Amino acid sequence: MAEKVIINYKGKEYDLPIITGSEDEKAIDISSLRKDTGLVTLDRGFKNTGSVTSNITFLNGEEGILRYRGYPIEDLAEKSTFLEVSYLLIYGNLPNEIELSKFTNDISSHTLVHEDVKSILDGFPSKSHPMGVLSSLVSSLTAFYPKSLDPNRSKEEINGTIIRALAKLPTLAAWSYKNRMRQPVVYPDNSLNYCENFIRMMFSLPTVGYEVNPVVAKALDKLLILHADHEQNCSTSTVRMVGSSHASLYTSVSSGIAALWGPLHGGANQAVIEMLENIRESGGDIGIFIDKAKDKNDPFRLMGFGHRVYKSFDPRATIIKKAADDVLSQLGINDPVLEIAMKLEKVALNDDYFISRGLYPNVDFYSGIIYRAIGVPKDMFTVMFALGRLPGWISQWKEMRENHDPIGRPRQIYTGPTLRTYTDINNR
Repeated sequence: MAEKVIINYKGKEYDLPIITGSEDEKAIDISSLRKDTGLVTLDRGFKNTGSVTSNITFLNGEEGILRYRGYPIEDLAEKSTFLEVSYLLIYGNLPNEIELSKFTNDISSHTLVHEDVKSILDGFPSKSHPMGVLSSLVSSLTAFYPKSLDPNRSKEEINGTIIRALAKLPTLAAWSYKNRMRQPVVYPDNSLNYCENFIRMMFSLPTVGYEVNPVVAKALDKLLILHADHEQNCSTSTVRMVGSSHASLYTSVSSGIAALWGPLHGGANQAVIEMLENIRESGGDIGIFIDKAKDKNDPFRLMGFGHRVYKSFDPRATIIKKAADDVLSQLGINDPVLEIAMKLEKVALNDDYFISRGLYPNVDFYSGIIYRAIGVPKDMFTVMFALGRLPGWISQWKEMRENHDPIGRPRQIYTGPTLRTYTDINNR
């Protein structure tokens, strides 16, 4: 017998079916609730509401599990590459050698952007936040590729849009940094791999030779894999919501970048570095701040510790910790802020207070350390996040379109004034 939930309303019973996912996740299907009863549900922030069924990412926060298309994140981070994972997320399966070669070559052949993009870039003040610049530049791609405005074109044309998005975002991201620094832009070098190319465009100058450190490139590749998708978070849900109106991929991704920009979402690793800098400026005594973190009456919170989804541990943090250690060891950096980070890490991993509460260093803690170590300024951290999240946004947008999901239209419970009589302004 199929499982169901029965609700009783005004003396009448209504059956609501139970939906079971492939990992035995269960949900109450309320699709017919309003039609049958006139009721809607209220769930602030959609914390308990599943808006879609999806084949892309499985996340179990209680057990610290993250899988892309069934593959454990631990295996992908250790054995795969960002472009291979991107292919997996977008097309559903790991590519064979021929498929990956074509995918990589297709991306390499579209890394250049139209020269008029530089005119748009030059219009931004140097103080413009790189995320605002990036979101605007991605949205502007609809002007250069007007056919992309129609998401109902052939699979080949849609795939061309997907390839261009993957190819051009590193260029646009690096250029948003160059605008911030008021440095001349650097064009792509397609003899380099995806991450090497981005690092070179960001840190080099047109007239100066630059050699990409392979340890840094490998760490960045791993970071991008870990950030590639995280099921229905704020920015991903935004991409799907905007895309549900049949908005183009570029417009939808641009909206995802804007959602990611918020400090409660993509800005967490920036908050880590700002906290560490604050500790240093206050004398560098971490014991004081550990005590403040333990005091429930003190508003201070340790940034980069624990996770609102992962209750036991963040599987991505375990992976990226090694990459952070490798980068710090390879670069031999002497940075008081990073020294404070290492001391905090040691305390959190050994103190019963933090262990019992699941306040472990998370992926934002270690990614912030890596970005600072390789010279990425704080306001570029979220841009790096967007670079990694792109294939997830694309795969979610693509899945939504292929599933013919309806336009998103949440309900509300109105709490404003009841019917009022309009009074002419002279009589008020």
